Amino acid sequence: MTARLQDIARGVASGFRAERPWGRVASIDGGVVRIGGLAGLARIGDAIEIDEAPAGEVIAVDGAYAIALPFSSLRGLIVGAKAYIVPEEGARPSRAWLGRVLTAFGKSFDGTPAPTGENVMPLTPPPLPVVARRGLGPRMSTGLAAFDTFLPLCRGQRIGLFAGSGVGKSTLIADLAKGVDADVVVLALIGERSREVREFVEETLGPDGRARSVVIVSTCDDPAPVKRRAAFLAMTTAEYFRDLGLNVLLLFDSITRFADAHREIGLAAGETPSLRAYPPSTTRMIAALAERAGPGAGDAGDITAIFSVLVAGSDMEEPVADMVRGILDGHVVLERSIAERGRFPAIDIRRSVSRCLPKAASAEENALLAEGRALIAAYEEASTMIQTGLYARGSDPAIDRAIAVWPQLDAFTGEKSPSCADSFARLKEILAS
Repeated sequence: MTARLQDIARGVASGFRAERPWGRVASIDGGVVRIGGLAGLARIGDAIEIDEAPAGEVIAVDGAYAIALPFSSLRGLIVGAKAYIVPEEGARPSRAWLGRVLTAFGKSFDGTPAPTGENVMPLTPPPLPVVARRGLGPRMSTGLAAFDTFLPLCRGQRIGLFAGSGVGKSTLIADLAKGVDADVVVLALIGERSREVREFVEETLGPDGRARSVVIVSTCDDPAPVKRRAAFLAMTTAEYFRDLGLNVLLLFDSITRFADAHREIGLAAGETPSLRAYPPSTTRMIAALAERAGPGAGDAGDITAIFSVLVAGSDMEEPVADMVRGILDGHVVLERSIAERGRFPAIDIRRSVSRCLPKAASAEENALLAEGRALIAAYEEASTMIQTGLYARGSDPAIDRAIAVWPQLDAFTGEKSPSCADSFARLKEILAS
């Protein structure tokens, strides 16, 4: 044990407040701060304070130096400044957080602390034991016909929402926040533009959606450690309400920006860049976050999670999209061409999958879904011939039927839904017409 650790231990044992461990800034290079004098004291994840203000997070320990990434601008920081260690204390979520918009540090956006609960919860706990978890729960009503039929959402399920920019992703997330049959909604808005955050909360989400929601926000200009912390805080908040026995809906927008933040942290910590510069630990980090959601154990509730994935140019094979698709229990693809013709939500049914099928539906419902998908596929495969006038009616009975029901079937996937039963009744009516 070092002399400084001994001094700290003696101070704690004697009942006096020990001086916080500190070191001095040794170098500032490329947005990374190296701090000397903290050998044996600094731990990964500890916060660093300079001049009594949060300054950064320890992301690596290199011999006698702690390497930290800042929480804010480094302007004015000098070599030799005293840097104090602040051990990570976790979070104190509370029921009083409902209806609030909070920062990554659990504060209101006006800078005032939010009400806190009695229990401290770690920001990065291990997931629940596999053998202790329940299986997926019953199908949930979402308020949207496409999800209530072709893409069912079950309690404890985790799905990805794959979308490019400008195809209605934020509106769909707000519809789910207001329409899904859940007790509590936790929204993680990671890397969003500040103007869009206010517009989303006040207008798109609205008073009804906000009343049962906790919104954790990190804006696009926040440093990478702040964005990652916001993601962890949102998941910890969802776990808090789950442990109260509630059914929680976690809407995470977006997992891509979370991965980008981790990439910046990983590269600064010295990891080897891989595909598109994502370090090898990115897949593990995304999986660790996703595994914290899902069915609960014992008397706890469930966390049903929807992670949005930004896909540039609708490229479903880009690194983050490829990682997420293999981790989650389904994927929903928003297609730009569908949005451009004015049908919202712009869900591409053929490319979207819910892995809770066929168990989540009855035999009759599965037969309706198979028939509906077959007709959608028949129409889309022949759409070029149909639109150019090359298809002759009577050439293929399946295509003839697809043409007949297509307008109603296409409109159905964009309809609101009072319940799952009503949606299936409507689908049955369309297919029988």
